[in-house]
Amino acid sequence: MVATAPAPALKRTVGRRMLLVFVVGDILGAGIYALTGRVAGEVGGAIWIPFVVAFALAALTATAYAELVGRFPRAAGAAVYAQRAFGRPFVTFLVAFAVLMSGITSASAAARAFGGDYLAELVTVPTLVAAWVFVLVIAVVNAIGVAESVRVNLVLTAIEVTGLVVILVIGARAFLAGEGDPSRAMTLAADGPAWMAVLGGTALAFYALLGFEDSVNLAEECQHPRRDFPRALFGGIAITGVIYLAVAFTTSMLVETDTLAESSGPLLEVVRVAGLVFPPWLFALIALVAVSNTALINMIMASRVVYGMSREGIVPGWLGRVGTRRRTPWTAIAFTTVIALTLVSTGDLSGLADTTVLLLLLVFATVNVSVLVLRRRSRSDDDAKPAGDAERGFRAPTWAPVLGAVVSLVLASPLTGRDADVYARAGILLAIGVVLYVVNRAFVGPEGQAERIALAVDQGDPAGTHES
Repeated sequence: MVATAPAPALKRTVGRRMLLVFVVGDILGAGIYALTGRVAGEVGGAIWIPFVVAFALAALTATAYAELVGRFPRAAGAAVYAQRAFGRPFVTFLVAFAVLMSGITSASAAARAFGGDYLAELVTVPTLVAAWVFVLVIAVVNAIGVAESVRVNLVLTAIEVTGLVVILVIGARAFLAGEGDPSRAMTLAADGPAWMAVLGGTALAFYALLGFEDSVNLAEECQHPRRDFPRALFGGIAITGVIYLAVAFTTSMLVETDTLAESSGPLLEVVRVAGLVFPPWLFALIALVAVSNTALINMIMASRVVYGMSREGIVPGWLGRVGTRRRTPWTAIAFTTVIALTLVSTGDLSGLADTTVLLLLLVFATVNVSVLVLRRRSRSDDDAKPAGDAERGFRAPTWAPVLGAVVSLVLASPLTGRDADVYARAGILLAIGVVLYVVNRAFVGPEGQAERIALAVDQGDPAGTHES
């Protein structure tokens, strides 16, 4: 018999400050640059209200993530929690696939935003053509290599933060000088009931703050996940919340609501009314960088998820082929790129962003319910008490995950005024996953596939994404 050496564990090098920076950087992105105007179209000048509600509701789900990270400090996030709570490989697969598809729809929304008003400030190109070229360029960067992609990401993150700082400086200067109309930011205007308008605006505003859930994938590399993760998670949400509220207030104070509602580059409108404080063309360039960063992060994640699922035998093996030269998963990149190209051809900015939100709201509901199921089961688990980490983990007040699950399902329901094509799009994307699951099951066998999914999740990576 030949002894097999255990697989090496991930190195715990991420401290609290680094984790906080990661959470903040992951939330900041294309959403605030592209969707502020769409939110204005729902609620009028009081853009900040949907953002406040969205952040409050996200904080509810964040309590569930904070507790579950303490119990299961694994790299696979929601898929781990679903597997431990329900023990159903198909449910685990659907959760992982929903997260995967949300990344592609998010990148597709960013592509539509790229081809909008920000690009029009520099050159005149049809929106769809620009979006196609954008997706293909992102695919090329992704295929060159992950190390190069990460370096690009760091630069783009610094630039996108600079753009938000510019807006905040413009807003502070205008407020102190008595410019603009602060009362407009207090005006809630809607065609129907106010609560319906706020609910619809909140569903869109959610897109701007998505990303906090990605930080759970660093749990296995945190030095003290039980102690540091909750603080970094809630701290990151609070910091980005303040930034977004200030940006939303500034935007509404300085720009007419009708102008915002019709613009796919709402923050550019702020720079334009500010005169010569900052060149509009330069800000447009910064915004395009921010949008590109969001798309790059999501497409890297999506392609590695597909590759990892193939490697674990969860989806067909041909999706896991790796190029001999660059050693990147070219078939997975091609697969996710084809889906993204199809999405940008069939959906607009609001619809694609809303599809992203819908998919993740379903994941959030599952995570919140998982907390309650695991508590009720109250079984001891060695993985829930990792060696060398004796701190008492965060425990969410019971009402938080209960309310978080209810709110997630309400926001995912037609009560928000969400268009039927958003539900159709999300259903088709999940159906693609079901087809891949069934096809692979026919070759691997139901028992073999279930064993592979359960084993991969127990190892902390249902799709090999983190290691990849």
